[in-house]
Amino acid sequence: MNPILALDFGRARIGAAISDQLQLLAHPVETIPANEQAPSRVAEIVREKKVDHVVAGLPKRMDGQIGSAATEVLQFVEKLRAILPCPVVTWDERLTTVAAHRALRDAGKKTRQTRGYVDQVAAQMILQSYLDRRATRRDAKSDR
Repeated sequence: MNPILALDFGRARIGAAISDQLQLLAHPVETIPANEQAPSRVAEIVREKKVDHVVAGLPKRMDGQIGSAATEVLQFVEKLRAILPCPVVTWDERLTTVAAHRALRDAGKKTRQTRGYVDQVAAQMILQSYLDRRATRRDAKSDR
């Protein structure tokens, strides 16, 4: 199996995380500046790592609605779909950045120290939740 790449979008930075070959565990990869070169950098990672598909975190509002941040992510996803050789799917990622900040703080990291890394951790959390859901669905199907 090829790995899965996840992205946590922000206005300044995009966190990237990748799964292992078995698609069971997520690992941070890098933080990409959110600029006009971001789509091409994602495409480079997809080619270098032979990515099966990309999971884009979609920051829905707490009521499940699509807000301005999610709209920006959907526009970026369309750019990626136009240039990537693999599928791009979205995944509800409400509060992952908050959870990433909390996890790093609990690990004794100060906010200033984690600025470039928190986006990778958020992407890792997005990907791990996506992988866990897929594994749960596979297990449920095999129990039938």
